Order: sequence, then C-alpha cells, then structure tokens
Amino acid sequence: MNTIKFTAVILILLLTSCVSQKKYAAAHDRAALCETNLKNSQNENSMLEASIANEKNRAKSLEQQLEYFKSTNTNLLERLSDLAVVSKSGAESIKKSLEALNEQNKYIKDLTSSMQRKDSLNLVLVMNLKRSLENFDDEDINIEVKKGVVYVSISDKMLFRSGSYQISNRAEEVIGKIAKIVNDHKELDILVEGHTDNVPISTECMADNWDLSVKRATSIVRLMQNKFNVQPSRMTAGGRSEYLPKTTNETVEGRAKNRRTEIVILPKLDQFFELMEPPTTSLEMEE
Repeated sequence: MNTIKFTAVILILLLTSCVSQKKYAAAHDRAALCETNLKNSQNENSMLEASIANEKNRAKSLEQQLEYFKSTNTNLLERLSDLAVVSKSGAESIKKSLEALNEQNKYIKDLTSSMQRKDSLNLVLVMNLKRSLENFDDEDINIEVKKGVVYVSISDKMLFRSGSYQISNRAEEVIGKIAKIVNDHKELDILVEGHTDNVPISTECMADNWDLSVKRATSIVRLMQNKFNVQPSRMTAGGRSEYLPKTTNETVEGRAKNRRTEIVILPKLDQFFELMEPPTTSLEMEE
C-alpha cells in the first residue's frame, strides 16, 4: 500500500513539472516576441528622428539666408544715410532694391515657418497611425516619412485576394482606421497608388498589371468615400503597375513586398505650389 502511495506522489510531481515547463516556455516565447516588437519600434523611431533632423537642418539653412538678407538690408540703409546728396532716380532705385529684399525676407521666413509646421504635422500623423494600427502585423503595414510626406504601405494579401481587386473584410478594418485619421486633417490630400510584381496577368476583367494596379487603387478610394465619408475631392487614385518596385522581383519574398497599395498623405497641391513660388518683386513687375 505504501508503494502505491509513493508511486502516485511521484506521478503528481512529474505532471506538475511538465505543466510548469510548458508555462515557462510560453512565457519565454511571449517575452521574445515583445523584445522583437520593441526593437522594430525603436528602429522606426530612429528613422523618423533622422528624417526630422534633416528637415531641421534645411530650416536652419533658410534661417541663415534670412539673416544674410537682413544684414544686407541694414548695410544699404547705412550707406544711404551716409550720402550727402542722392539723385531722385538713385534714391528710387535704392528704395526698390530694399523693397525687393524685404519681400525675399518675408518669403524665406514664411517658407521656414511652413516647413516647421509640416514636420510637426507629419510627426503627429505617423504617431497616430502607428497607434491606430498597432494590432496589425508590421510585415503587412509600413508607415514612414519619405520626401517630406507620410507613406502608408499595405501588402496586397491584407487587402485583396490574389489577382483580384475585390476588397477583403480585413481590408475594411485597416482602411477604416486610416480614414478616421485623415478625416481629422481635412487640410491634407490623399493619393492612393496600386503596385504589382512583374508576373504578367491577363483575365476577362484585367488586361495586364497596369489594369490591376489601377483597379485596386480605385477600390480603396471608393471604400474611403462610400463607407468612411472621405471627401472625393481630396483623393486621387493611380496605378504604378510593376514599374516602381521596392525590391527585386527575382524571389518569392521580393515579389510579395512589391505587391502593395500605398496611401500617401500630402499637403493640398495648390497650396504646396503657391508656397514654393517666390514672391514677385516690384522690379520684376515693372519689367
């Protein structure tokens, strides 16, 4: 009888040990996953900080130009005050030169201020998008700042079935979160671009990869308009086919990365072009 009891105790201890080992292994896996996600987040933040640093350097350069123009303006005024006699035409010429410099100063100052506002807005957009989409796999969604605007790149497997432009239920969830954020920033426009790999496609519905990339972009635009109330006047849909790949098409993994839809959030084009045009000086108007 004692032998039976002893054997039972041994079995209970062994079973308890197995369960503990499984719990430990599961906890270890979860910790490893958290560490990987943390490293990925740190890398993305480092890239974003580098982009912001570049923009700050550009702003600093513009500020230095502004200081130069101010100094030149002051020198001209001092020279004018030293002249005992100035002809009427000479005085008018100096006055026009000063006005032109003042206009240039104002342009540089406004441009610097606009760049700083844009950088701050991009930072807010990226943080809000990352927070809103944090439950989705980082391999399927990539958010970054390129060329001064925010890019949201989404893999085709999250949005569409293979070779199709019909939107999945999973896609509606993702697009809905993005639409909510862009609706909070009505001063911005949205460009939706479809991208494919270089594998040819030809069906009754689609002639080629150009056709597929455009149809996928317009599907996303329609969804944002019809279900999530994004103003259609703010959106543009376009297809890039296979001609702007992110990486090589020679591997399965590379082709998967190239099949994507990119949502580009950018300032309204008319305001952007107005900002980039230098002011017309008084001398230019007379000429």
